[in-house]
Amino acid sequence: MKNTHAHRTFAMVVLTACSMGSGLNAQTGAKPVVWVATWGASQQIPEAQNTLPPADLTDATVREIVHVSAGGTALRVHLSNAFGPESLHITSVHIARPLAPDAAAIDPASDRALSFAGASDVTIPAGAEFVSDPIAYPVGALSDLAVSFHLDAPPARETSHPGSRSTTWYVHGDAVAAQNLSHPGKVDHWFQLSGIDVASDAGAASVVALGDSITDGHAATTNGNDRWTDVLAARLQRSRDTKDVGVSNQGIGGNHLLTDGLGPNALARFDRDVLAPAGVRWVIVLEGVNDLGGLTRDGEVSPEQHAALVQRMLAAYQQIIERAHAHGLRVFGATITPDAGSNYYHPGPLSEADRAAVNAWIRTPGHYDAVIDFDQVVRDPAHPDRLLSAYDSGDHLHPSPAGYRAMGDAVPLGLFTR
Repeated sequence: MKNTHAHRTFAMVVLTACSMGSGLNAQTGAKPVVWVATWGASQQIPEAQNTLPPADLTDATVREIVHVSAGGTALRVHLSNAFGPESLHITSVHIARPLAPDAAAIDPASDRALSFAGASDVTIPAGAEFVSDPIAYPVGALSDLAVSFHLDAPPARETSHPGSRSTTWYVHGDAVAAQNLSHPGKVDHWFQLSGIDVASDAGAASVVALGDSITDGHAATTNGNDRWTDVLAARLQRSRDTKDVGVSNQGIGGNHLLTDGLGPNALARFDRDVLAPAGVRWVIVLEGVNDLGGLTRDGEVSPEQHAALVQRMLAAYQQIIERAHAHGLRVFGATITPDAGSNYYHPGPLSEADRAAVNAWIRTPGHYDAVIDFDQVVRDPAHPDRLLSAYDSGDHLHPSPAGYRAMGDAVPLGLFTR
């Protein structure tokens, strides 16, 4: 009886999946499709200064603009309540094409309502994410989308991505379908929005960039979409061999490998931010500068403490590699970029030696599946512990848009061919 029940259960699952796939295929031209993450943002509890007051989110419409990577014939949207201690009711959600990346207006002809299990509203449980029903909606590669949602009551605690480098607009009332928003408030953060997937041909896939503020794009141009991951996405689209590869930026400003900073540590968020995105096949890891800098930010420590930190970081990298490999992902290690002269971390010789030791491990064959040597790309050849001045945003820690372009241009596209 147990075997019979198992076979029936398996058959029901297969039939359900096939029915859903057939419906989507019918909408999108009867071709086999796969879902690929074309945009993503890591979620966290925002700091107090990056939250919206509850009054602003009471009976409120929030409109957020995102810049996708790969295109597709259909889409679905991920809404997150990952850090909410109570369920979150969202009364309506719409997708549209914005008229500009830095404006609240949309093309009304492109506006479509999203549904969730067939309903126009959705209640997301505490700590959970909800994915919309798929809709046939052609999405152009490297285009912008506007996601508008209405809340009747504010979240018990906001789940957000503060480092959006993209403007979000909000007004009172349900204006999710409005062509424009009347006298909206605006803020450069994303709220409750964690991902967008597109339907693409079989064989399409996505790369996740797991990182800190240098991946998140600190010092990039607001609404300019010039992070290194944006540069990589544009290059992938220009190549016939990789135009079906999506890029999901899972960087968090201030993120650490080992401890919670701004957002959960890299190991704690690995499942949600690396394994969960649709169609992920590769992950680029650029983490560690905050661990190195944080060790001595308040004063120098012993050589033994330096050595212990390096060993813990290497163990964390190995954990990431093993967990990714267990799920069939290829893992690319990115070397940590220079930070000498940083007024935030003011690293000394021992910290620079730590960075050199970590980078030597990353470069050593047998650890990562491939190495992306960002350190070599952006460092000053005459002073290799410093960013090249042309690539320095001015804080001697974060690259400038020119530096991000150099980084994005340095990623070998051959890593993503199949």
